[in-house]
Amino acid sequence: MASDPRSPLGDVVAQLRQSREDTHNIRRGGRIRKMPSRFILATIVEQLVIALFPTHYGALDFAEDGVDKYVSSILSHALRALAEQVRLDLALRSDEANPTGETAELANGIVDDFAKQLPAIRALLVSDLLAAFEGDPAATSYPEILLGYPGMIATVYHRLAHALFRLGATLSARLISSIAHSKTAIDLHPGAEIGASFFIDHGTGVVVGETAIIGDRVRLYQAVTLGAKSFPTSGEGVAIKGLPRHPIVEDDVVIYAGATLLGRITIGHGSVIGGNVWLTDSVPAGSHVSQARLRSD
Repeated sequence: MASDPRSPLGDVVAQLRQSREDTHNIRRGGRIRKMPSRFILATIVEQLVIALFPTHYGALDFAEDGVDKYVSSILSHALRALAEQVRLDLALRSDEANPTGETAELANGIVDDFAKQLPAIRALLVSDLLAAFEGDPAATSYPEILLGYPGMIATVYHRLAHALFRLGATLSARLISSIAHSKTAIDLHPGAEIGASFFIDHGTGVVVGETAIIGDRVRLYQAVTLGAKSFPTSGEGVAIKGLPRHPIVEDDVVIYAGATLLGRITIGHGSVIGGNVWLTDSVPAGSHVSQARLRSD
């Protein structure tokens, strides 16, 4: 009955078709294309995390010498599935009506390069894990942080998404960062460059923009924003893409809860930015910035 063209719902369905196909068609070239799957990417990332930390995330009940076989099996499945998602990602930007083997070959190359980066990604994540353990007096073990800290989980997803983003699988990377945001309430754009020993304490509400650059041994607390101050536009009023518009945070900086840093400013190494500070100017190394206080004489 729902599909009966004589019913009121039939009129709605017809109008929606008109919107999709003609009036408000937002498809590239007007064509229907298969999209990368957020659900499949979520599964792929879970498998990649198991491959990186099999004794923490994997369901292991066999001897140590079987771990490599387990990791190989998990990784092989994840990378095959990822190659298909990256192919769909690249195809969306292609002008071909039916992207052919060339797109698949490019996707396979991206995934091969991504796979080669996994040992280095794991090394970075271990530095993040150590930074969290050393920087949080409430942390009692590495598994507690790796399995249960939202900041650590968001960082794991970011390290994987960032590698894909730099290799050109930008939509897949963006979807992975969105999945992490849904899990943790931490929004790290995959384009942001983040150094080693990164620690997000608590984390809810943290936002780091696409062109932000964060050095080594940086700590952020909840509700910190590294955002853009303004958005240059073209003559048609459309935001110009890709311009550096987010802060540079140098090594050994601590930014406390609720601080908002906007624009292409530089926070010098070793600086401390206090809670709820609104900052739109660069500060030199070793600065301590806090809210202004009203003095009564």
